[in-house]
Amino acid sequence: MRALEIVATGPMVTVQDAGRFGHAALGVGRSGAADAASYALANRMLANPAGAAALEVTLGGLRVRARGPLTVTVTGADTPLRVDGRGAAMHTVLCLSDGAELVMGTPARGLRTYLGVRGGVDVPPVLGSRSTDVLAGLGPDLPAPGTVLPVGPPPPGFPNVDLVPVPAVGGPETTLRVVPGPRREWFTDGALTTLLSSAYEVTSRSDRVGARLSGPVLDRARDGELPSEGMVPGSLQVPPTGEPVLFLADHPVTGGYPVIAVVRSADLPLAAQARPGTAIRFTL
Repeated sequence: MRALEIVATGPMVTVQDAGRFGHAALGVGRSGAADAASYALANRMLANPAGAAALEVTLGGLRVRARGPLTVTVTGADTPLRVDGRGAAMHTVLCLSDGAELVMGTPARGLRTYLGVRGGVDVPPVLGSRSTDVLAGLGPDLPAPGTVLPVGPPPPGFPNVDLVPVPAVGGPETTLRVVPGPRREWFTDGALTTLLSSAYEVTSRSDRVGARLSGPVLDRARDGELPSEGMVPGSLQVPPTGEPVLFLADHPVTGGYPVIAVVRSADLPLAAQARPGTAIRFTL
C-alpha cells in the first residue's frame, strides 16, 4: 500500500480537497483548501483529478516519509524543502523513493503550503469530501506524528511539466477587492470610506475560520443585532467592537453581525496567505 507517514506536523496540518458542497441547509459549510489556487495547481501538476485531497500545511514544519514510491509536489507559501537531506524546489514534480523523507522549513512569506501526492490522500470522505472542517469538527482528524495516510491509485494521465514558475505568495501587504455588503445601511456613511481608505492588520487570533483584523473602527448607524442570516466566504462581518472579521474556508454558515462588504472569490487565495502582521487594504 502506498501511503504518507507523518513524522512531524509543525503548527498545523489538515487534509483538504475542493470542499463539501450542497449541505448549507444542514448547517454544514463548504470548507476545503483555504488557498484554492495553490491547491488546484498541485493537482494539475500531478495530473490528479481536480478534487483530489492534499495536505494543507500552516507555517511549515511538516515532515513526511514515503511508504512506497510516491510522486509529489509542493505549492503555495514558498518554504525551504529537503528530500533525504538534499535541497528540493517548490512547484516541481518530485519523485520520492520508498522510505524517503520530505521536510518543510518555515516559509519566509505567506502562510499556507500544499503537499500534493499523485493519486491523492485517500482518507474516507465525509458528506462527499475529504476536507477537515475545524469549526464543525467534520472530516479526518488532524494528522499527528505516526499517522499513516493512504494514497489513492495514480490517475491514467501523466504529469506533463517538471516545473511551474509562479509568483511568490504572501508579503507584508496585500490588497483585496470587495463589493459592498448586504447590510451597508447598518453602518454610518463614513464607515465604508474608512474601510476602503485604511490598512487593517491580520492578528494572531486568525485561523481557517476567519482572519480577525485590527484597525480603524467601523461605526454603526443602528443599535441591536440582526437575526442570523447566511454567510459566504469573504464576508467582512463587523461585531460590536467595530473591527472586521474576514471569513475564510471554515466560516460558519450563518451569522448575526452585519456584513459591510464581501471579498471577491478570486481574491480569497490572497487572503488565505495573509499571515499575522500582514497589512490588508480593501478596494472596490
